[in-house]
Amino acid sequence: MALVLAIGLVGCNNNPYPADEAGTNTLFAGFQERSPHHLDPTASYSNDETKISYQVYEPLYGYHYLKRPYTLIPRAAAEVVQPKYFDAAGKPLPSDAPGEQIALSVYDIPIRKGVKFAPHPAFARDEQGRLRYHTDHALGATDIGDKRAPGDFKHQGTRELVADDFVYAIKRHATPRIQAPIYSVFSAYVEGLKEYGPFIKEQDAKLRAGLDPASQDKPFLDFRQWPLAGATALDDHTLRIKVKGKYPQWNYWMAMTFMAPVPWEADAFYSQPGMAQAGLSFDRWPVGTGPYMQVEAIRDRRHVLVRNPEYRKDDLYPCEGAPGDQEKGLLADCGKPMPFVDRIVFTREKEKVPFKAKFMQGYFDVPEIERPDWGVEFQADLDDSESVRKLFAERGIQLPRVSDVSNWYLGFNWLDPVVGKGDTPEQAAKNRKLRQALAIAIDWEEYVRVFPNKSGEPAHGPLPAGLFGSRHGTDFNPITHQLVDGVVQRRPIEEARKLLAEAGYADGRDEKNGRPLVLSYDYQRTPTPEIKAELDWMVKQFAKLGITLEIRATDYNQFQEKMRKGKQQIFWWGWFADYPDAENFLFMLYGPNAKAKVDGENAANYSNPEYDKRYEQLRFLEDGPQKQKLIDEMFAILREDSPWAWGFFPFAQGAFQPWLHNGKPGVMVRDMARYYRIDPKQRVELQSQWNHPQWWPLVLMAAVLALLVGIGLRIHRRRERSTARGEVVTGNI
Repeated sequence: MALVLAIGLVGCNNNPYPADEAGTNTLFAGFQERSPHHLDPTASYSNDETKISYQVYEPLYGYHYLKRPYTLIPRAAAEVVQPKYFDAAGKPLPSDAPGEQIALSVYDIPIRKGVKFAPHPAFARDEQGRLRYHTDHALGATDIGDKRAPGDFKHQGTRELVADDFVYAIKRHATPRIQAPIYSVFSAYVEGLKEYGPFIKEQDAKLRAGLDPASQDKPFLDFRQWPLAGATALDDHTLRIKVKGKYPQWNYWMAMTFMAPVPWEADAFYSQPGMAQAGLSFDRWPVGTGPYMQVEAIRDRRHVLVRNPEYRKDDLYPCEGAPGDQEKGLLADCGKPMPFVDRIVFTREKEKVPFKAKFMQGYFDVPEIERPDWGVEFQADLDDSESVRKLFAERGIQLPRVSDVSNWYLGFNWLDPVVGKGDTPEQAAKNRKLRQALAIAIDWEEYVRVFPNKSGEPAHGPLPAGLFGSRHGTDFNPITHQLVDGVVQRRPIEEARKLLAEAGYADGRDEKNGRPLVLSYDYQRTPTPEIKAELDWMVKQFAKLGITLEIRATDYNQFQEKMRKGKQQIFWWGWFADYPDAENFLFMLYGPNAKAKVDGENAANYSNPEYDKRYEQLRFLEDGPQKQKLIDEMFAILREDSPWAWGFFPFAQGAFQPWLHNGKPGVMVRDMARYYRIDPKQRVELQSQWNHPQWWPLVLMAAVLALLVGIGLRIHRRRERSTARGEVVTGNI
């Protein structure tokens, strides 16, 4: 028994993957929460979804991987174009015409030729050229059988990307079938889209008349039937988009997956009976022209992407970058075709401690490719311990750090009667003072000191440094801070207590009934030990004012659902910029973009007509004094209203193994996987060095087993030689 056990243990190791996978051209990364909620390009707008969506889809534009400041580059488009301007009479205007004169901006975008969609059964055709799995040969629920992935279908197909696929994608934002978070923004700018929404809702109602409203099976809503004035195909490879007025930020939206092409064939395929019940949908199985395609999706456990065999051959690694990139070896692959990696494996790791341990053992090449904050976590570890610092240096783990455009904030739900807007002017004033008192009490300077893995700089408004309009570092929030001997300091807690009393909650008790004030705090992670420390800290901040804070922590998907329904009171959230412009942060407080109303990104559901009026003027303005003045006025309104306790601006710092090349952290670049290059041979060698088998437990176990066996044999022999009375027999019988 001892021998068998020892032999079995010798064959064991701590590698979470099959033994031969480390030697393959595979990128291994993890994820902490549940699987992405939406991979449909019309619905996907959460950071945890980008690790898949931006590797599968290819929008019109993207961002240069290395250059800073961020620079737009063409992706599915053949070039980045400048719009043509027209006045209200349809007459052309010069490129420098004042924004007030411009009634229409027209973008004529050339689409790359020869680009093809990744293989998918939606494109499969028979010998007569008819579609095998929908339209020409429609499937019923019983035809799907045990198929649970596109790869389960015998026949696969592809076709060339055309301009109409982008037209279809823009129209689809008007759908009532799914949550389209950016419809409110797009409908304000794309000509005709605002009117298109109600029209499509009517068409959908006609299609579903007499059907069970709760049924997962819904008839195909074919957007090809209904034209949209603001999006047309001039020919197969020229897309025309008409934007109302002047809106310089429109180019940035075209770098997001909201503008990824949607083939009508895939929409028709997934609309068939039984598909939703079988888990076959855009949300789970995206269809794109990007460098990768998803082939495995085990919910909340594992996702696997593989190289798209149809991906274009002209996607080459950049030959220029930011200062210092050459010295860091980031230009070594200049001109080589991408992607470099054949396969990407995402594995769920619930707890942070084993997550970090597996990275240190070499079993993750990068912890989470979509999160630019893992390096901050590891930096805190090595700053606390010289032995950890030495270990990182010996193993050659890379922790590049940059200043980037993102924030974390604590928000107040404007719909809540206690911390929100208030239904009367008197109540609005009291609620405002309560929010201001809390904003003073929550000591973000202490937070970034106490939690070094949340390294960053306390915020005084919504705009981080590096964006035009931000005065971070040169200005402060007068509601929460003051100048003392030339130094910006947080206002004393006594001022917060005074505001609290004026709000009707002296010493944390409601003046109307004398009861303690209890507020609820929705947090977007389950309370693991390291997160519990942060939650306890937040409870203490509220306790300074005698207020009880009730924690309601859930996983991220549940948190998002609660936010969509507007059921939160106080919440914790963050934002990684979609594009490098002030508008992309300021729109998170724009009234018509409220999450509870239109599923927009105004998670606080904040509404102030004066702020909204100024926000709407931003679209006309290029960077300059006039735009700065407008932003300063918006800041003053926000600071007074305090819809957020402004939180902090985190640093971006990556964590890369020594065998991963071309790693550069950045919030804007989400399609980073195609740039990564892996050295599998070096990975195998280093994993072996870092994970030596520990033999002494086997030796100790064998010794203990031998001792137990020896004792057992002695007892057995003694018993065999005993008489029935328990006497030991001597001599022969």
